[in-house]
Amino acid sequence: MAKKMLFIYNPRSGKATIKTKLMDIIDIFIKAGFQVEVHPTQGYLDAMKVTRERAGEFHMVACSGGDGTLDEVVTGLIKGHHTTPLGYIPAGSTNDFASSLHISKNMLKAADDIVHGELFAFDVGKFNHDVFVYIAAFGLFTDVAYETNQDLKNIFGHVAYLLEGMKRLYGIRSYQMKVESSEGTFEGDFIFGMVTNSVSVGGFKKLSGKNVELDDGLFEATFIRKPKNPLELQEIISSLLMAEDNTELIESFKTDHIIIETEEEVAWTLDGEYGGDHMNVEIRNRKQAASIAISSGEDMQLLED
Repeated sequence: MAKKMLFIYNPRSGKATIKTKLMDIIDIFIKAGFQVEVHPTQGYLDAMKVTRERAGEFHMVACSGGDGTLDEVVTGLIKGHHTTPLGYIPAGSTNDFASSLHISKNMLKAADDIVHGELFAFDVGKFNHDVFVYIAAFGLFTDVAYETNQDLKNIFGHVAYLLEGMKRLYGIRSYQMKVESSEGTFEGDFIFGMVTNSVSVGGFKKLSGKNVELDDGLFEATFIRKPKNPLELQEIISSLLMAEDNTELIESFKTDHIIIETEEEVAWTLDGEYGGDHMNVEIRNRKQAASIAISSGEDMQLLED
């Protein structure tokens, strides 16, 4: 009996390049013994709804699109309580999670790895009642992604560049926060924060920290305090540009659980999509909650190299 695959793709991702590869991709799946049902997404959250409702009918759920499409499919798997393996063909502009897993940018190679590769169980983030794959973030310029319908990209590059050009510090929006984790508690005014499970963030490698592993049950957390003067501003910029945590103005740590309380609602993004406005946020790591097909023999401990 043929194995059944649900293939969900976003026809608008990555300048719609999948349209020229679609028949070849499906052919690869069929030649590998899969009976393929194809579903082009019909709009926002469609991939999540279809996955949540139908993933249990299939041996594999494959998807193609940007980080937002991947987020929707993983969210559907988690919220539907499915253990169906995932396959991913990157088609977005940044594809941070795929980069962290060394999933090929060549669509046909990625498709081949889905059916001939090996499964890797990765951690998934629980954000209040929502789900994210690789990043939950707030603050400076994180709204660019969902306001322009693009993937979250070049976030540290934007931050460093725009901070460099700012002449008035009061123009930087900050949020008074209390942050609690297994590593301790701290408070202050923060202009940016992120909780990640990715080697690459916005296309930049190693900015999420050293020794990043996607299956260790731990997130990498980074919070940037509001600078009080030009010297502190330069200190933050230098640390960002050098990709080194060498300032007390940046709080960096690993944790499996974090609680964030604010005095006003703060807008969050989850994998580059709008995640709502929140005063109270609880983030938990669901260790190895989903499985994805990757190239055979990939050494996950070397992904950060």
